[in-house]
Amino acid sequence: MRLFLVRHGQTHANVARQLDTAVPGLDLTAEGRAQARALADRLAGEDLGAIYTSDLVRTQQTAAPLAELLGLEMVVLPGLREIQAGDWEMTTDWQPYIDAVVRWREDPDHTIPGGDSGAGFMQRYDEAIAQIASDGHASAVAVSHGAAMRVWCSASLGLPADFFDERRLDNTHVVTMEGDPATGWSLLAWGDEPVTHG
Repeated sequence: MRLFLVRHGQTHANVARQLDTAVPGLDLTAEGRAQARALADRLAGEDLGAIYTSDLVRTQQTAAPLAELLGLEMVVLPGLREIQAGDWEMTTDWQPYIDAVVRWREDPDHTIPGGDSGAGFMQRYDEAIAQIASDGHASAVAVSHGAAMRVWCSASLGLPADFFDERRLDNTHVVTMEGDPATGWSLLAWGDEPVTHG
């Protein structure tokens, strides 16, 4: 299948530089809502069979214009939610969270205090992606979160970590891939950048 994995639009926490990972999370800003409308226009021409979101409200707000345009119901998959920051929730000091996530490359059992471990995060995200693939659509959209997308893509697309470290993942950024959980996923495009390997 072809999967468009999309980061949500701008939120009030993004503007305040707060680490917002808990359910339900903060709403989109006016700019975020404009980004969501632009995303709908961008993806309207794709033959999409389904739209999936996490259980954080910002992903549903991001997907809503596309769902309305295509007449599709949004399917909520909690496994697509952001990496849980636990004790660091709503802090403006992101470094301990970033350090913990980077550590997962060597130590997937490391756990963010009060939050996710690397292994636990990957299991739930893999299960959500597997659910999307098993629904049988030729093409679908999944609206998720920046850190979650980076970690899962880095682990699942067979590309060197620096590919992801060196590229931005802005609000409503679209990662286009093809494949399935059994045979693996190939990256087709990182936003507007075509990718020929994966």
